[in-house]
Amino acid sequence: MPSDAATLDDDLISEQTYLANARAELARMREAAESLDASKASDAISGEALSHTLARRIATLQDDPRSTLFFGRIDMTPPEREQWYIGRRHVADAQGNPVVIDWRAPVSTAFYRASHTDPMDVVLRRRFGVDHGVLTAIEDEHLTDPAEADEKSHILATEIERPRTGPMRDIVSTIQPEQDEIVRADVATTICVQGAPGTGKTAVGLHRAAWLLYSFRERLDRTGVLVVGPNKAFLDHIGAVLPALGEIRVGHATIEDLLDHGRVRALESANVAVLKGDSRMAEVMEKAVWAHVRPVTEPLVVPRGIRKWRVPAYEVQEIVDELKARGVRYDAARQMLPQRLAHAVLLLMERAGDSPDDRVQDAVARSAPMKKYVASVWPQLDAAQVLFELWSSPDRLGAAAAGVLSNDEQSILLWGKPVRSKGAARWSLADMALLDEAHDVLTRMTSLGHVVLDEAQDLSPMQLRAVGRRCSTGSATVLGDIAQGTTPWSTRSWEETMTHLGKPSHHLEVLDRGFRVPAAVIEYAARLLPAMAPGLGAPVSVRDNPGRLDLVPVGPDELSDRLVATLHEAVGSPGSIGVIAPDADIDAYSAALNAAGVGHGRLDRDHGDDEDHQVQLVPATVAKGLEFDRVVVVEPSRIAAAEPDERTGLRRLYVVLTRAVSALTVLHSEDLPAELAA
Repeated sequence: MPSDAATLDDDLISEQTYLANARAELARMREAAESLDASKASDAISGEALSHTLARRIATLQDDPRSTLFFGRIDMTPPEREQWYIGRRHVADAQGNPVVIDWRAPVSTAFYRASHTDPMDVVLRRRFGVDHGVLTAIEDEHLTDPAEADEKSHILATEIERPRTGPMRDIVSTIQPEQDEIVRADVATTICVQGAPGTGKTAVGLHRAAWLLYSFRERLDRTGVLVVGPNKAFLDHIGAVLPALGEIRVGHATIEDLLDHGRVRALESANVAVLKGDSRMAEVMEKAVWAHVRPVTEPLVVPRGIRKWRVPAYEVQEIVDELKARGVRYDAARQMLPQRLAHAVLLLMERAGDSPDDRVQDAVARSAPMKKYVASVWPQLDAAQVLFELWSSPDRLGAAAAGVLSNDEQSILLWGKPVRSKGAARWSLADMALLDEAHDVLTRMTSLGHVVLDEAQDLSPMQLRAVGRRCSTGSATVLGDIAQGTTPWSTRSWEETMTHLGKPSHHLEVLDRGFRVPAAVIEYAARLLPAMAPGLGAPVSVRDNPGRLDLVPVGPDELSDRLVATLHEAVGSPGSIGVIAPDADIDAYSAALNAAGVGHGRLDRDHGDDEDHQVQLVPATVAKGLEFDRVVVVEPSRIAAAEPDERTGLRRLYVVLTRAVSALTVLHSEDLPAELAA
């Protein structure tokens, strides 16, 4: 992108001055917000709401000296010749004129999508090199100059490939056109993204959440946005992205958090978990709940004054049948029943010459005889009681599963040992999705405005239904990679996943250009694809740097020493280092690193360290979604063999091998899987 060097040097000085002015304007905006007094509101409730709003506003106006307020500029065509500086948040001067445009604003779209074939009225696109909050370089792209059509941005490539340590960062300065189209899709559109490793699908999903909150703030402030990830280590890894973009109101949860219906205290075999996660279980739970509504065999008798009013059993049955046919939830229909029966009593009173009013109907509906009668016909339930009865009683399960599950399938669901009560039940993770399903049959769940679901390929149909009901009236962004499915129930197709999620009408996007994983690494890992995901195309790395791949065979007694030596060599270079090993060996390797004086953190499934460590020790089952500049994989064959079947084992290994951004070292004493040796 040729430009006169002296001119660019002068421009750099001018841009540095502009940045200093933008920082001063942001400080002025923050001071103005801090000077507002919420206590002067008209009442206490308004004051509390205003105080909360001001605190949130002040938090979004904090300046981060480690980064710049803008990362790019676009110059538009005459006659206006407007210049727009694009950054992470909006900054205005005292007169309200924009100094920096938020990357989510409509005018910023051109910065990401303008090209030589479609300039979008952009004459010049300028990117800035940044180091610790200081502008260090300028790179101009003249979109109306055909001579520059095939040139690549060196600043863009450097930003994508530069080393990093700690949590995941935003990619706001490097969003690619195909990513931007996903980010800016309308709030009513549910999008499913099939993204190969390194294509930025997670970052795209998070930036979409930030864009939606910017563009549809009033609606989503009211209904909420939630990000669902595979484990807490993953959520810790991505947790800094949205706050860096000025969004602090997005919830984060794992699927375990989402389905928190009690403590998970039981482990079960894969075949039982697969069956409990089968979509057919939704019909079983529906039938199990509604089976508690009993046939009416006795009339309703309500004393009132000196008389007793009698509603025949057949008439009560008609009312019950009508309520069941309405399609409302079990509890909602149950709450309607006393009023409907009280209305039938009022009709009897009127026929007898009385003139009862609404107060009489309410009194009859709330009377003790009515409550007792309703409880005998339509008992109050909770989800735990329903599931406890199913797993405890062959008759209950047989009635609910008739025509849905085979006798053999029913037999493996029943508890082998009697359980005293629902409070003593030891629920499994798969049970949590069934409890959620039963709860939804009982009471309608509140829907959020938008849900971002990452690593969706690993959820069972029943877990997908649970996520889907939390955005039943909203939309979703579903992210994943079928090749990285590492559960026995992982999806076979996105159409299947989206149907279970309740979003059959969705837009599917495929991201196959790898920006973070280098070619040497992705080509090596892709050797596994024909065996574990036939028909799925291999991702293509578009990075100039091919990366580094080292395959290091060692003796079985030398693994720990070689790992220590590899890390001693690596810690002198910038960037994060991930050591990924079989789950069963993590404690032993941690002890070896401690003995050798190699400082490190551990990213176990349920937690990570609060500190940022250059070296992180990661169990293989937790690696999904994480990335490190350099990755050391220890004993790939043991990682694959730890899974219940060969396909899942190879998929787990594919995930592990594709966590590297710059370099991958494979240490092994056992033979590598045959697919990798090919």
